[in-house]
Amino acid sequence: MAAPYPTGPASSYTTAWDTIRRAEGIREKASFQTPFPIVVGQTGFEPATPYTPCRCATKLRYCPTEVTVSSQPGVPVHPSGQRRSSIFSACGDPTGWHQAASDPKPRHQERATRRPQVTAMQHRKLGHSDLAVSALGLGCMGMSEFYGATDDAESVATIHRALDLGVNFLDTADMYGSGANEELVGRAIKGRRASFVLATKFGNVRGPKGEFLGVRGTPEYVKSACEASLQRLGVETIDLYYQHRVDPNVAIEETVGAMAELVEAGKVRYLGLSEAAPATIRRAHATHPISALQTEYSLWSRDPEDEILPTVRELGISFVAYSPLGRGFLSGTFTSIEDLPADDYRRFAPRFAGENFARNLDLVREVERIAESKGCTPSQVALAWLLSRGEDVLPIPGTKRRRYLEENVGALEVALSEAELARIEAIFPPGVA
Repeated sequence: MAAPYPTGPASSYTTAWDTIRRAEGIREKASFQTPFPIVVGQTGFEPATPYTPCRCATKLRYCPTEVTVSSQPGVPVHPSGQRRSSIFSACGDPTGWHQAASDPKPRHQERATRRPQVTAMQHRKLGHSDLAVSALGLGCMGMSEFYGATDDAESVATIHRALDLGVNFLDTADMYGSGANEELVGRAIKGRRASFVLATKFGNVRGPKGEFLGVRGTPEYVKSACEASLQRLGVETIDLYYQHRVDPNVAIEETVGAMAELVEAGKVRYLGLSEAAPATIRRAHATHPISALQTEYSLWSRDPEDEILPTVRELGISFVAYSPLGRGFLSGTFTSIEDLPADDYRRFAPRFAGENFARNLDLVREVERIAESKGCTPSQVALAWLLSRGEDVLPIPGTKRRRYLEENVGALEVALSEAELARIEAIFPPGVA
C-alpha cells in the first residue's frame, strides 16, 4: 500500500525529500538539492506515483521519480512562474522537466533501458515439437503468489503487453495461488488463445488452505490434475504439460505414460519435466518424447551446466530456464533485505540471508558496471548472457508489471562481445553464489 505521505508547505526540494524519505524509512539521501524553492499548493506536495525503484547514480533505495509540484493539482510550476503540464523528476536530473505523456521515466532511466521493438522478437524451436516460441517467455507465478501484493488488472495487462511485444510463451502451474494463477492466465488469453503457447504443470499438491501436501505423480492424479487445469484455464488443449516435481514413490515411466495418454486424447500437445535428474530424464524420454526440461538457471545458478544441459542437448530437449534473474536479485533493485515486502518468501531464501546477501550484492555491483558501460540495465545483461548460452535455452523471466516486462524484452537487443562474456564468466563462475 502507498505510504501516507504528509502534506503541507515545503520550502525546498531538500525539505520535501526529507519528508518523503522519513515516510518511506529511506536511509540514504540524495547528494544534490535544487537551487530554487518548490512551490506547493493548499494540498502540499505528493508523488504522482507512490514510489518506484531507483537505479540512478544517487544509489537511493527508493526515490519518487515522478513528483507533482504545483499550485493547482497536476500542474507543476517552474521557478520562473511559468506553468508547465509536465512532471518534475526528483531523481538523477533534479533540474529537468519531463513531458509525462512522451517521457514517463526519468531521463537517466530512459538512457539505461533498451526499448523493446515488436519486430525484434526472436523465436526458437521447442524441443521435439512443431512449436516456435519467443526467445523470452513470461513466467506468471508472481502474479498470484510469493512476491508480495498482487494486482490482477496489471497482471492481465502485462500478459496482453507481452503479446504486443511478440512474447508468446506463457508459463504457469496449478500450484501457483492454488489454481488462481491458471484462472488469471485463462482470463488474460481469452479470445487470444491461438496466439500463445501455453505451458502449465502438475505434481505439487496443495490443500484447501494453500498448505503444501507433497508431490503426487500417480496416473490417476495426472489425469485429474489435467482436467482441473483445463477447466481453470478455459482451454481445450494445453500446449506443454510439465510434471512439476518428480514423485519419488512412483516410477517415472508410470507418470509419463499417463501424460502420454493425455497427448493421445488431444488434451495435451507436448510433455515436459521440471527439476528432474539426468537418469530420470532419459527414462522419461524413452517412454514418450520430452520436449522441455525446466530448471533454475542464471548467472548465480549454473549447476545445470554440469550434467543437465549436456543430457537434454544429447536428447534434443529444450532447456527452459526459470528464475533467470536470480529471483530478482540480479536486477540490481535490492540493497538490503528490507527492500522486500514483509510477506515475500525470498526473505527466507538462503541467498537473501545475512552474509550471503552482502556477498551476492557485491557480484551484482559488477554486473551494474557492465550494464552502465553498455547503456542497459543489469537485468538485460543477465538475460543477454543466458540467451547467449544456446538456441535451446529459453529463459522465462517472471514479472507482474508491464514496465519490467518491457525491460526484459529489451535484453534481446543487447549483444555481448566475447570479452564481455569472458568478464561475466570470471565474475560468476559456477558455484560462486
